[in-house]
Amino acid sequence: MFANNETGVVQPIKEIGTICKEHKVLFFCDATQAVGKIPADVNELQIDLLAFSSHKIYGPKGVGALYIRSRNPRVKITPQITGGGHEQNIRSGTLNVPGIVGLGKACELCITEMPEEQKKLQHLRDALKDALLQIPDTFLNGHPQFRLPHVLNISFAQLNSSLLLSALNKTIALSSGSACTSGSLDPSYVLAAMGIDEALSRSALRFSIGRFTTENEIDLVIKEVAEKVSDLRSQILI
Repeated sequence: MFANNETGVVQPIKEIGTICKEHKVLFFCDATQAVGKIPADVNELQIDLLAFSSHKIYGPKGVGALYIRSRNPRVKITPQITGGGHEQNIRSGTLNVPGIVGLGKACELCITEMPEEQKKLQHLRDALKDALLQIPDTFLNGHPQFRLPHVLNISFAQLNSSLLLSALNKTIALSSGSACTSGSLDPSYVLAAMGIDEALSRSALRFSIGRFTTENEIDLVIKEVAEKVSDLRSQILI
């Protein structure tokens, strides 16, 4: 995983790629969260296979891409869908042409806008982080520097994230973890693997900032979260 979808932490991909190369091990990387947000050069990072999804970069849903290295080394994969031999016998079936074109355009926009967009997202993320960490007993989950510019994961001690989400869901779109585990009531396995205790894991909220997020919206989130955290904690103490 290039960057974690719950915490935004960016992994040491270049170092991993170097180790794989030294031992002649093929390196597959899930870059769904990273592509379009931060640079992902497969040659510099020595990645042999890289997957990402269109909807994460404002392209159409239902389409993604898989980069397969063609030389040094040439990677061959076994087709999972056979029949007509499409895509050089890698995946048979009718192609989703509108989806592919939309993904291509989304990638083109990311290439031209990424430098400025990265600065904007990081500015908004840091403003949100700095303000929320002023609330007593709040904790940043994940590395403070090696992280995506748009994802923030914070625990609010003494509270359950589901209660906090219920209090905030009329004004703010939030989650307690990744969309992949939205149906589970268990504490985040990602935070557990990081050594964060269960109580803090159950009090974690994931904030995600996008291309169209404004400073006014960040100010609203700060105000709403601070008020709801204070209200809920006061009810616990009564």
